[in-house]
Amino acid sequence: MGLLGRYVFRTAMGAFLVTTISLTIVLWFTQAIREFDLITNQRQAVFVFLGITGLFIPLLVMMIAPIALVIAAAHVLNKLSSDSEIIVMSGAGVSPWRLMRPSFAAGLLVSLLVVFISAYLSPLSLRKLRDRLTEVRADILTSIVQPGRFTAVGGNLTFHIADRRPDGLLLGIFIDDKRDPKEHVTYLAEKGEIIKNATGSFLVLEGGSVQRLESGQPDPRIVTFARYAFDLSKFTGGPQSSVYSAREKYIWELMSPPTDPAQQGQYRAELHDRLATSLYPLAFIIFVYAFLGAPQTTRQSRTLALVGMVGAISLLRAMGFLSIIVGERVPAVFALQYFALGGAVIAALWQISRGMPLEPAAVVSKLATAITTRMKWATAS
Repeated sequence: MGLLGRYVFRTAMGAFLVTTISLTIVLWFTQAIREFDLITNQRQAVFVFLGITGLFIPLLVMMIAPIALVIAAAHVLNKLSSDSEIIVMSGAGVSPWRLMRPSFAAGLLVSLLVVFISAYLSPLSLRKLRDRLTEVRADILTSIVQPGRFTAVGGNLTFHIADRRPDGLLLGIFIDDKRDPKEHVTYLAEKGEIIKNATGSFLVLEGGSVQRLESGQPDPRIVTFARYAFDLSKFTGGPQSSVYSAREKYIWELMSPPTDPAQQGQYRAELHDRLATSLYPLAFIIFVYAFLGAPQTTRQSRTLALVGMVGAISLLRAMGFLSIIVGERVPAVFALQYFALGGAVIAALWQISRGMPLEPAAVVSKLATAITTRMKWATAS
């Protein structure tokens, strides 16, 4: 890679990093707001909140990277075109393939990054996210529930304790459980303590009663007890936290789907989604050069080419999403995104080999000119 190639590569990677970081911060903020109850409702420290929500970042980067690469490559080509550098390089005998080479190298680097994140880093961070949330929620009675306060968990489970002793013994326990829409259960106990073992976390209540009111019944059923184990793992995740979803599986685990037919479809969809995601950076770079890489004078508008590029990339990505959604039930549909991706890349490579600007049909150009003129006239008046 010569001096020109290094210049284009550095510019593209710099723009990619800036765009990726900016978009990641914006999307991370929207995800972090969803977990803000860790501070408000569950009284966790700010550093715990940042640590947990920061585990979203690898997944966000994997989703953002291909789009950020498109923005970076379009920025580089627009800069080269506005400075007439593409025309000068073309006049000096630089072929379109040589001009595309440094950006394609940047796309290859981004593709490898996406492969690493999708195969290993994103599932790892999502697993840690699940475990951290489980730890926070499992700690509800030992640090979150305050004596004299009613504390809601998930909106359907409310705890209240009268006092907590230094040895961890809880006094005057009240639990209101509305998680089951068919049954409203209320627990009252004189005292209780938290017990954790291999099977999960339990609140062992002593000297109390259970009041169960079934839906449609006028009167509740009341049962007294000497000792009763309330299973905390039912809502904290408990031992089930080790059973990970398809999104939390490493890519090599997705290649060995379970025996459950429903989960097999989820595993296949997740596997094909990750494989296709790693191909999009390279395909998008080729698309950008097909629409914006040809030499043009500063008098020639690139707006329609830019709109066409965005439309083509959006259509290609939408077909990918559609094939993943439908393919979960009809596996043959998974091939749709690969055929669409391959056909689009071949057409884009053919357009690059022509070395000519990708111009819209005359009818479209006239329509766009008429709309622009009408808008200018309306603004002036």
